[in-house]
Amino acid sequence: MTDRDEANAGVDPEEMSLEELRREIREIDRDLVDLIARRTYVADTIAQVKAEQGLPTTDEQQEQEVIDRAGENAEQFGVDANLVKAIFRLLIELNKVEQRQKR
Repeated sequence: MTDRDEANAGVDPEEMSLEELRREIREIDRDLVDLIARRTYVADTIAQVKAEQGLPTTDEQQEQEVIDRAGENAEQFGVDANLVKAIFRLLIELNKVEQRQKR
């Protein structure tokens, strides 16, 4: 549990003011960008390993596993699986574009 989670533990979003809700969204957005940056860094490292080992940029089986896992995680959290899968497809495509540009 993060400090923010502890601070908001037991707080009903319906009891928060509009400004508090917007502040929460800003924090979540910042966390999302941080996670995307971390994911991109790891994907770049994977690209380096693939290049060193002479492996192709695209691994369709691995991509499908990532998409499937994203859908399963979405369902566990009660989020639209199709939306989450679309976001992950976009992340994967962006990573592949970067990988191709660096080769």
